[in-house]
Amino acid sequence: MRVLLHLRVAPGEEDRVEDLYHRVSRELAGTPGLLRNELLQGLAAPQEWAVLSEWRDADAFHDWENGPHHRDTTAPLRPYQNRTAGSVFGLYEVRAEH
Repeated sequence: MRVLLHLRVAPGEEDRVEDLYHRVSRELAGTPGLLRNELLQGLAAPQEWAVLSEWRDADAFHDWENGPHHRDTTAPLRPYQNRTAGSVFGLYEVRAEH
């Protein structure tokens, strides 16, 4: 399963967001079911960023999301969430891959 968290980063905030991403990722290390994550920046729209995380399955993600540490751990990136994208995040099931 993949989770895509939409971010909007103003010019001049790029390094700060990258530092916060690394901080949050270090805190998430060892989270059961979290396989990896990436920080992405849009090529056509450089202010559009995303965190793509890969989870073992939906149950592992929901266990973490409903757990006691979710909100505190991810709080540093919350001010950058892109609320104009419709939903702040999307959940995606892998249907096929090569």
